[in-house]
Amino acid sequence: QVQLVESGGGLVQPGGSLELSCEASMSTFMLRYMAWYRQVPGKERELVASISTGHVTDYADSVKGRFTIAKDNAKRTISLQMTSLKDEDTAVYYCYARLGANEWWGQGTQVTVSS
Repeated sequence: QVQLVESGGGLVQPGGSLELSCEASMSTFMLRYMAWYRQVPGKERELVASISTGHVTDYADSVKGRFTIAKDNAKRTISLQMTSLKDEDTAVYYCYARLGANEWWGQGTQVTVSS
C-alpha cells in the first residue's frame, strides 16, 4: 500500500502562482507513472499533468505553458508548479501513482482561484 499526501493548496488571486507537493510513502523512482488530477463538483476527474519513466511529462491542453510537473526521487515527491492561474483552475487536486496493476490516490488538496 502506497500513501500519497498532498500539500500546498489554498486561495490565490487570478494571475497568481501556487505550488502543490505530493509525498509518497515509497520510492518515487519505483513509481514509474505519477500524475496530478483535478476535479470540480459535478464533473469527472481530469488529468492535469503526468510524469513517467525518464521524466517524460505530459500536460492537459488547458494548462500547457502554465503548469510544470516535476519529480524529486531523493525526497520521494512530485510537485506541480502552477502559474498564471485562472478561475477555471479552481478544483480539488489529487496526486496519483501507478505501479503495474496497482494504483493509488492522495486525499486531495483544494485550490481556489478567486479575487
